[in-house]
Amino acid sequence: MGSSLARWLLEHDSGIGVVGFDNFIRAGSELNRRDLQVRGVKLFHADVRNRSDIEALPAADWVIDAAANASVLAGVDGLTSSRQIIEHNLLGTIQLLEYCKTYRAGFALLSTSRVYSIPPLAALPMRVKSDAFALEAGGILPPAVSAAGVREDFSTAAPVSLYGTTKLCSEQLALEYGEAFNLPVWINRCGVLAGAGQFGRADQGIFSFWINSWLRRRALQYIGFGGTGHQVRDCLHPRDLAALLLAQMRDPSRKVSRLQNVAGGVGQAMSLKQLSAWCGQRFGAHTVAAHAGERAFDIPWMVMDSARAAEQWDWQPAVPLDAILTEIAEHAEAHPDWLEIST
Repeated sequence: MGSSLARWLLEHDSGIGVVGFDNFIRAGSELNRRDLQVRGVKLFHADVRNRSDIEALPAADWVIDAAANASVLAGVDGLTSSRQIIEHNLLGTIQLLEYCKTYRAGFALLSTSRVYSIPPLAALPMRVKSDAFALEAGGILPPAVSAAGVREDFSTAAPVSLYGTTKLCSEQLALEYGEAFNLPVWINRCGVLAGAGQFGRADQGIFSFWINSWLRRRALQYIGFGGTGHQVRDCLHPRDLAALLLAQMRDPSRKVSRLQNVAGGVGQAMSLKQLSAWCGQRFGAHTVAAHAGERAFDIPWMVMDSARAAEQWDWQPAVPLDAILTEIAEHAEAHPDWLEIST
């Protein structure tokens, strides 16, 4: 996300200078370095968890916090520790907020749909329509859910996962810092973000992972919900998020809510089964296995309603779902080693 946002901002505002930092521990992270440097981005090797690293960064007018261990399974999957995800996602936000306090910088947090409470989401009345879960017509819905998706005032009560909790705590801290120190703060709860160059992992980039795996005829499986692949997510291109961020940085004092959903919504939502059909049409047939066993943090349908962002910022997604998938597919065709690089 950071590299995608940097490229877009430089292309759309000649008055912006971008500085980035990364600890480069994630597989494939180095691939972004050369391209960003050619575009004039000054990159630092720094770890968001380390106070001394953050204090060594130059002054900036805005911080876009795109740093996170973004897996809902983080801390419980046996691959990462619970302490690590809290240090990355929550302590990292604290370090950045202290930086913003020092330099009087604005702060834009990229949050997540996973701050919303899992039990009521898992209990939503569902039916299957066109190989995808859909809200049951006439079903009794909890507050803040409609056919347009989940709104910002939906419950955030635990459990939401360790990942969701770190982001929810980061949101609250950011808003408190904004009030306490008179800093402009924007909280953007993002749906699934996807586009060319996204690393392909099942837990942190499902669209890229699925398309790359299908093209290479790698093993794929539908997990949970009877092994049907009917679970649904909405999809948003980073360019659409970048456009909103630029508007927020240009108008830091706008008298609107500081928190909004930013997602593709029902118009850009699809199930894994539907994604498989798309891949089959483009790449040919491939077998997907079924594993019916349920997992603790899985939900059948997660589509966010971004009406608040539309009202407050006249914002709508501009990159359609098919264009996002096509972009990922073209990148996958041009980079046959992408799965090895990014996992």
